[in-house]
Amino acid sequence: MMMDMLAQATQLMGDKGLAGLGAGIALGLIVLGAAKGIGHIAGNAVESTARQPEAGGRIFLAMLIAAALIEGFTFFAIISASGIGEFLKTATPGQ
Repeated sequence: MMMDMLAQATQLMGDKGLAGLGAGIALGLIVLGAAKGIGHIAGNAVESTARQPEAGGRIFLAMLIAAALIEGFTFFAIISASGIGEFLKTATPGQ
């Protein structure tokens, strides 16, 4: 059943449409992964600060650096996925 739906979608969208769909799915997964990572870091930082309030400044700084690194990798992945999607949409068959 799933293969029939995929075959019908391929006929409707063509190769370029499927490339855009793949890029869109990749972008969604990238954003979800980054949100989960930053949420996990923030939750652990709050928990650590609750345990040791005197270390709150150092914990906050480490959390901020880790979140910035995750955001940097996320932006790189988004740009890469967008570029690949655009390349696949504009590429001609056989090249």
